[in-house]
Amino acid sequence: MSQFILALDQGTTSSRAILFDRLGQIQGMAQQEFSQLFPQPGWVEHDANAIWQSQLAVARKVMHAHQVKATDIAAIGITNQRETTVIWDRKSGEPIANAIVWQDRRTAARCDDMRADGLEPLFRSRTGLLLDAYFSGTKIQWLLDNVPGAREKADRGELAFGTIDSWLIFKLSGRHLTDASNASRTLLFNIHSMQWDSELLATLDVPRSMLPTVVSSSEVVAHTDPSLFGDAIPIAGIAGDQQAATFGQACYLPGMAKNTYGTGCFMLLNTGDKAVTSQNSLLSTVGWCAKQFADMHTDYMLEGGVFMAGATVQWLRDGLGIIERSSDIEALACSVPDNGGVVLVPAFSGLGAPYWDPYARGSILGMTRGTGKAHIARAALESIAYQTVDLMDAMQKDAAMTLTELRVDGGAARNDLLMQFQADVLNTTVIRPRITETTALGAAYLAGLAVSFWSSKEEIASLWQMDRCFEARMSEDERVERLALWRRAVQRAQAWEISSQRLD
Repeated sequence: MSQFILALDQGTTSSRAILFDRLGQIQGMAQQEFSQLFPQPGWVEHDANAIWQSQLAVARKVMHAHQVKATDIAAIGITNQRETTVIWDRKSGEPIANAIVWQDRRTAARCDDMRADGLEPLFRSRTGLLLDAYFSGTKIQWLLDNVPGAREKADRGELAFGTIDSWLIFKLSGRHLTDASNASRTLLFNIHSMQWDSELLATLDVPRSMLPTVVSSSEVVAHTDPSLFGDAIPIAGIAGDQQAATFGQACYLPGMAKNTYGTGCFMLLNTGDKAVTSQNSLLSTVGWCAKQFADMHTDYMLEGGVFMAGATVQWLRDGLGIIERSSDIEALACSVPDNGGVVLVPAFSGLGAPYWDPYARGSILGMTRGTGKAHIARAALESIAYQTVDLMDAMQKDAAMTLTELRVDGGAARNDLLMQFQADVLNTTVIRPRITETTALGAAYLAGLAVSFWSSKEEIASLWQMDRCFEARMSEDERVERLALWRRAVQRAQAWEISSQRLD
């Protein structure tokens, strides 16, 4: 009997492979970072082949390190950085250009133009999304219009588009597929009919022939090429990283919410079998669509996303050099009693929900001669928590409820200083599970359900265990004062790029 589920967790800065056992415990993990490419200000790219090679390498590494054969693995679950756009040649299997990453802002002006043309209500009503460069649709259009010969090849049916899940499935099995959670992030997918939308395709001039087939998030959809791992392994789970984390946190009932602290920071609230239209600049999105639940049941989510969370810490490490490892930030921040009046707004790629300002830029405010690197480190951590408050405030208004707890995960959720500050400024309970790798765990659960490795969502929910509970202990006056200062700083950072252009 197969003993493991293999989760392939393809993130923005690294690829990981994790082996999970029947109790949902990690039995092995391998990770490999890959290069981030910044060819112009506001542009972010990845080498799609580097992503594939790193993902294949860590899968083989974890299997070899733990002497696991392909036959020991019941299924593979895939979770991925969302919206990142790859276009490849169907015949050669090679990308026609670097992947355009979800953080990339090059198509912001195109979104502005469509908004000015009155198209946002059309896209919002069908996709649940706002018109923003964050999503895949305008990235596809840009590649077709700017890579020589791409438009002609696409019109002849020679090119394939995919988000990273599609790209990995293609390299693993030769099939061109995606699931509904990833499709719902493209600006091309109608989340009510669960189909690619002809009118949206025409608006963005994307040929239907480029698109992958949309499949369930939890079913056997392909098998790996036997030459990759020594035998074929079923691919049975697919979900975008934030939806996978929500599934891994066992947020299966309407009203349950989680926040993932990864490269970005993403809060999702389960709204059940109905897509709720946000009145507060959040997104409505597909959580998962799974066959073994009655009649291809779909769960929908409200989502708010912050572009720079863990990536802010990475910037302190790689850009400023004030820490050697990302994990060093907690000790540095704890070396001072407070932020010394410093507020950092990490709008390096604009601001996400609820502001949706692609022209905002990163700012550090309140510095004096007494400001040191520890104050900046503390302000960086606090900025992650403040952005989460903005998300929760909007989410509670849309959901017409007060959330009494927030389940957290991701790398930065291991930072006790950040989690306590998060509970304080949210004025709610923050709960961290024993396994914070819930993105990979969610992909594993989706795959395992499809092959009866686990019997039901109820069994999975029973496996969830709490590591630590953080209770709010900040006074209401201090909380209000801190949030007011944060929002003043955000106002200073907004529309910065436009203002600078006017000055030029």
